[in-house]
Amino acid sequence: MISYLKGIVAGVQTIGNNRVILTLEVNNIGYDLQIPQRLTKSLPESGGMVQIFTHYQVREEVPLLYGFASPAERDLFRHLQSVSGIGAALAITLLDTLELPDLVQAIIAANIQILIQAPGVGKKTAERICLELKSKLIEWRKSAGFFVATGGPAPGILEEVQMTLFALGYTPHEVSHALHVVSEDIGLPKDAYVEDWIKQAIAHLSSQAEC
Repeated sequence: MISYLKGIVAGVQTIGNNRVILTLEVNNIGYDLQIPQRLTKSLPESGGMVQIFTHYQVREEVPLLYGFASPAERDLFRHLQSVSGIGAALAITLLDTLELPDLVQAIIAANIQILIQAPGVGKKTAERICLELKSKLIEWRKSAGFFVATGGPAPGILEEVQMTLFALGYTPHEVSHALHVVSEDIGLPKDAYVEDWIKQAIAHLSSQAEC
């Protein structure tokens, strides 16, 4: 099994269905790897060296290589694919929609509203992901170095705050980060009014946009 490839970036292209393909040259051999769109932001320019962690699988007798920025990202991709009804495309979509710690936290906390922000993930699919992966990820995150944050609004408040911020156009990562800042840095109580959480979160997000 190929654990990782270290080589020269020969090119990156987007093909049908928004699949992003990285061509990596290793010892004069070009490997095509499907990667999350997010990974392109951290890749060096063409000709630069990079190490990509890989997952190999065969679909309809066609060998495929997938590439990731870290072993943890690759392992979470594998966990997601173990869920019934979740294929490689949807697993990559989830990885592209949420930062790794946010995705792990959303699954462990059964935060359906965060998960359904990923294109193609409906409520039933999100619930199935949480049901099948929660206990696995609680153990896995320890070895992977992820720790679920305890801050943020109380469960009864969280959904309304998130839905309001999503409706205003903020991304799941922006919302998750803002609520963490409001909780940890500003010290807003978990059971504060919904309006207070929204007001403080928007204030933080607006200040970030001005930077």
